Amino acid sequence: MSRPLYRGFSGGGRGSGGNGHDFFDVSYQAKDLGENGFGHELMSPAGTNRSRQSLIFTFLKLGLVVFIVLSLSSSLYWAISISISSRGNIHHGYRRLQEQVVADLTEIGELSLGIARLKELEFCPPEYENYAPCYNNVSEDFDLVDPLVPIEYERNCVPDAKKGCLILPPRNYRIPLRWPGGRDIIWKENVKITGHEFSSGSLTKRMMVEEEQISFRSGSLMVDGVEDYTHQIAEMIGLPNESNFIESGIRTVLDIGCGFGSFGAHLFSKQLLTMCIANYEASGSQVQLTLERGIPAMIGSFSSRQLPYPYLSFDMLHCARCEIEWEKNDGIFLVEVDRLLRPGGYFVWTSQMNTHRSQREKENQKKWSLIRDFAENLCWDMLSQQDETIVWKKTSRRKCYSSRKAGPAVCGRSHDVESPYYQPLNPCIAGTRSRRWIPIECRTPWPSRARPNSTELDIHGIHLEDFAEDAANWNSVIHNFWSLLSPLIFSDHPKRPGDEDPSPPFNMLRNVLDMNAHFGGFNAALLDAGKSVWVMNVVPTSGPNYLPLIFDRGFIGVQHDWCEAFPTYPRTYDMVHADGLLSLETRQKHRCSMLDIFLEIDRILRPEGWVIIRDAAHLVEAARSMTTQLRWDARMVELDSSSDKKLLVCQKPFFRKQQ
Repeated sequence: MSRPLYRGFSGGGRGSGGNGHDFFDVSYQAKDLGENGFGHELMSPAGTNRSRQSLIFTFLKLGLVVFIVLSLSSSLYWAISISISSRGNIHHGYRRLQEQVVADLTEIGELSLGIARLKELEFCPPEYENYAPCYNNVSEDFDLVDPLVPIEYERNCVPDAKKGCLILPPRNYRIPLRWPGGRDIIWKENVKITGHEFSSGSLTKRMMVEEEQISFRSGSLMVDGVEDYTHQIAEMIGLPNESNFIESGIRTVLDIGCGFGSFGAHLFSKQLLTMCIANYEASGSQVQLTLERGIPAMIGSFSSRQLPYPYLSFDMLHCARCEIEWEKNDGIFLVEVDRLLRPGGYFVWTSQMNTHRSQREKENQKKWSLIRDFAENLCWDMLSQQDETIVWKKTSRRKCYSSRKAGPAVCGRSHDVESPYYQPLNPCIAGTRSRRWIPIECRTPWPSRARPNSTELDIHGIHLEDFAEDAANWNSVIHNFWSLLSPLIFSDHPKRPGDEDPSPPFNMLRNVLDMNAHFGGFNAALLDAGKSVWVMNVVPTSGPNYLPLIFDRGFIGVQHDWCEAFPTYPRTYDMVHADGLLSLETRQKHRCSMLDIFLEIDRILRPEGWVIIRDAAHLVEAARSMTTQLRWDARMVELDSSSDKKLLVCQKPFFRKQQ
């Protein structure tokens, strides 16, 4: 069990003592002297000396009043100037004093507002246990829904009147096993399942259910089947085995309708990073179970909107019985696959419809004929077909599109959007004008891809010096972050007097949500430090879009508006990291409140999960006061004296439902 963090400043801080209190002490002493040293003799009328003394005392009294007024005015001026003056125009010593004044006034203001402002939020009703906003209508009675009839949930983000509450985990929830153990075994009570999921028969949906656990161990037929399956795909591409995927330029894979993540789990051992997407499901969710296993996943659908990824981002797209009717709507779903695929990338489709037996039926023959013609008109080459599986390769030649006799048009400049955000599906071929049109076999192989050279950075308009500075900063920050967690993690790691605090294990975290990923430097630094973790790099729609660079570095990520709910289920990330996000969102004219964003973080975070926020000092201080409402344990940390930022490290406690 984790040790709780303690609210308040770490170390001595500047909350008490210092120049601020010296100033007020002098003021009070002068006031006392004026009242007690001179006050009793001012009213005597006798003698010239007394009159002269009285006049002198009057001037002294007026001078004292002026001094106090000027002192208070200057303090007020200093407080105001913090928000309107640039750092270069303020003397360093005065700035520290000003920050102290603001901190004192903020703390006094919070106390004066009383308990109401810091009141802890209530827990949500039981029906919110697996609540996924923008997809889930909690008023539905899921017991009356036929689990065998799929329901298509469109993403629809509307204000929720009940969102101001904290979602509790299931009654028998248990902290997931650490990686890699958690990849093969999950606790049954941590996910919502009904029973029909166990008999689906799909290659990627097989699992063994025990009394308390769901097992995906290699002893089952499922994993052996996936190993054979990936080996078959490698041979169809022309490779000796799946260990050669990296050498052929394959690093990032999008797995559509991924089952329970077995395909992606196996590819992890081959250094491939697989993103699972699937529709929202009320129970037996592919996304929820995949994330519980520690594999990247998010809710996403091909139904009517483009996925929130840039064009030319994935080296392979995979669909194994994903139940998408590719022949419908003039092949527009295949056009979306083409948009996401890099030149020379592969589309792997496994379906019972592809077998020779199924092709005897006229309806299936018609569907297959339509799909084959669509693929040919997209300039895809069909490399091979074995049993249920077909592999196509996207063209690397732009000229192919001008030589076609039929097929979708190439997008005009106004419709060729690099990073659409849930826009309607586009029926034209995207990305052909992009400087990122580089065949996968010509790209820098992994892991060197994570460190782009000046030519590759120039494609994204980034200078090598800026990129190098960002990378160096994150490499030092990761060490500091990790050391901050060291003394606070485990109570079962005793130490002898004088020993250093035990270091956190390298696999303490399995996944991290970076809410403002910028260049992806936090992700790269974690890998350089040898941490067993993958990062969901989120690029806010309110800031500059570096998501294409993140994908070109061999990482994964998504665009997102943080005034909306993230497309995932509750309790799916071990850590949430936000650097500069509060400053970014504050400039957006308060489209949503800071509390709205923090409630979403709480929904996403697993019990005993961590939150690390680095931002402007006044925003971090405001965030710290909010952690009381969220019932988090929090510690605010001072950065170096030359920085105007602060660090907030929080841990979400494990609250259990009352029996």
